[in-house]
Amino acid sequence: MKKFNFIQLIIYILCLSACTSPVFEENVKIDNSIWSKEKPVILQAIIEDTLSPHDVYINIRNAGVYPFSNIFLFVNTTMPHGEVYKDTLEIMLQTPEGKWLGDGLGDIWDNRILFKPNVRFPQKGEYRFQITQAMRTNPLPGIMDVGMRIEKSEKK
Repeated sequence: MKKFNFIQLIIYILCLSACTSPVFEENVKIDNSIWSKEKPVILQAIIEDTLSPHDVYINIRNAGVYPFSNIFLFVNTTMPHGEVYKDTLEIMLQTPEGKWLGDGLGDIWDNRILFKPNVRFPQKGEYRFQITQAMRTNPLPGIMDVGMRIEKSEKK
């Protein structure tokens, strides 16, 4: 019996050590779950590792009252030395059949969408990310939180 418990403990420790912990993760609560274009989400991440590849994710939490199946975002990335890169991103939040994507609990859905896979940050320092909703509806109801996660890529 003790041998079995020891093996379980070893497997548990290995599983914990294999989990990817983020280099950066921050989510910003949207006031009253109504996101205005005039209030972009601004995140600042300190990146020290310029050698390892990283995966960059966008986090979106929406309520079931969100009126669309997708969301368009403008993502501006300001590098430590001032260069700005602009991206337009479409994120699907629902299947064509109307089923919410992501992890759900009740009427709330969490989505983590891979934005930039296997990226090497070229400079050490502070990266500034500005995420703005780019939908025609403004303000946009049903978006509860917006954020970003950066973790070391498992693909080398």
